[in-house]
Amino acid sequence: MSTPVNPAAQSRLDAQTYSFLGPGGTFTEAALLQVPGAEQATRVPAGSVLTALNMVESGEVDAAMVPIENSVEGGVTATLDAISVAHQLHILREELVPISFVLAAASPMAPEQIRSVSTHTHGWAQVRRWAESGIPAAEFVPASSTAAAARGLLEETPVADAAVCSPLVAEQLGLHVIQRGIEDVTGAVTRFVLVSQPGVIPPMTGADKTTIMIPLPQDRAGALMELLEHFATRGVNLCRIESRPTGDGLGQYYFSIDLEGHIDEARVSDALAGIHRIAPGIRFLGSYPRADRKPQQPTAEVSDEAFTAAAAWISSLRHA
Repeated sequence: MSTPVNPAAQSRLDAQTYSFLGPGGTFTEAALLQVPGAEQATRVPAGSVLTALNMVESGEVDAAMVPIENSVEGGVTATLDAISVAHQLHILREELVPISFVLAAASPMAPEQIRSVSTHTHGWAQVRRWAESGIPAAEFVPASSTAAAARGLLEETPVADAAVCSPLVAEQLGLHVIQRGIEDVTGAVTRFVLVSQPGVIPPMTGADKTTIMIPLPQDRAGALMELLEHFATRGVNLCRIESRPTGDGLGQYYFSIDLEGHIDEARVSDALAGIHRIAPGIRFLGSYPRADRKPQQPTAEVSDEAFTAAAAWISSLRHA
């Protein structure tokens, strides 16, 4: 199941050039700066997730940091679809960034004066309840990122009166902060992934995740259960599972799945091999360290030692 190794691919684990969902000052750049060495590396802002990933696939940069999941809004569909279907890329690592928002404007103004406010759609979803009470007359103007919304306030013809953005970018741009901590859910976190071209898989740490894409083989009763049983019987816990349309017609779906464990673990590789038999279109999207460093604790019957002992027993029967 593992991807053939590109002889030059080890260098991707020590990338020197990165793209990220820009412009500068986004939460995505904050996630990238958590990667060792990224602060000194070349960082190239991209206008969209697809652009950032295209730069990796073309070889313009070594890796890209993009958002994939938010604790409030769930999966970032543009990223899920791009890395699952549109691109042949692998995840190297994940980063978690706590999310807090401010309402900012180019100059001091009262909330009741605001008639339009700009931000990213995921950002707007995380402040919607506050906005309904705090700035009820304001119209939402979508932006490619929270940082782009903030920068748009400084244009000659701003598209909005105010922006919902990070405290960092408001400070960097010298914006007037009207109100802080406007997120509806305190403690919200966004998960970001660093992706690169397929090659060397990061080594197993004992606290890992594996991401895969499984196209539903047939639209029939029990089809998903048949897939999930391969994980359950091998003690593989799923961290996330989301269905996404393939684009080939109604009822055609694939499942984007994060599971606990690394492909070098017997229980994980055995589960993926079992799924491959019934869904040969399965795609391996990477095994990588968990950002929370939470270790796996497989039970004895699904440990590597148990798989080794079982294989030895079968071998003894054949050669008795």
